Amino acid sequence: MKLQPDHFDVQSILGYGPGWVGLGRNGVGEKIERSVIIGSRGELIDWPCARFEDLNTGHFDQLAGYRPELVLFGSGTRLRFPPPAFLRSLMAQRIGLETMDTLAACRTYNILAGEGRHVLAALLIEPAN
Repeated sequence: MKLQPDHFDVQSILGYGPGWVGLGRNGVGEKIERSVIIGSRGELIDWPCARFEDLNTGHFDQLAGYRPELVLFGSGTRLRFPPPAFLRSLMAQRIGLETMDTLAACRTYNILAGEGRHVLAALLIEPAN
């Protein structure tokens, strides 16, 4: 699915499909085929989890370390919620987390980043079958 904004001054998500996400930075497109953290302040960080079942507390502690206003967790092709214990570091810093499927997280990221919010999209990109 193409997610093309009219004009974007920040890093944006241009598309999403099974096993990939398209990212636009500085006028250049990039296809990413691994789980990734994308931030409105230019962050592009590998997120080492290929499946939802691979997630653990450390993955969410990593997100808290960037101190965003909000984290959008894209849980893959379907909506799945991380255990509350994984979210302790985010809650301790009063960082909000919204869980949605990865496509919805991509769309929501573009809206919030376009508004100038400091947002991270932690996107679970599962291998295409």
